[in-house]
Amino acid sequence: MPRTTRHTPGGLVYHALNRANARAKIFLSEGDYQAFEQVLVEAVERVDMRLLAYCVMPSHWHLVLWPRLDNDLSRFMQWLTVTHARRWHTHRHTGGSGHVYQGRFKSFPVQTESYS
Repeated sequence: MPRTTRHTPGGLVYHALNRANARAKIFLSEGDYQAFEQVLVEAVERVDMRLLAYCVMPSHWHLVLWPRLDNDLSRFMQWLTVTHARRWHTHRHTGGSGHVYQGRFKSFPVQTESYS
């Protein structure tokens, strides 16, 4: 049974992230980073997402996203993580066995208040 979509209002800026399963390294070469960036570009075009910033590290990544419509964030992240995981397995000839990510993505609205 599929998970229910999280309600993510459009018009807010979000910090979204996901980690590799067991904190394993999923980006081992320059080509791995480039392949993820290509999937990221495709996801931005597919969902019409505003990508403000990103950081990709060996075991995880962070994105700053600004969705236009309600639930665009969930649609974007679902397509991004599933597509990346499928291509990752294909590239490594692992036949789709095992999880690439430790779980569902995390996201938090970016706060605009200043801190003292």
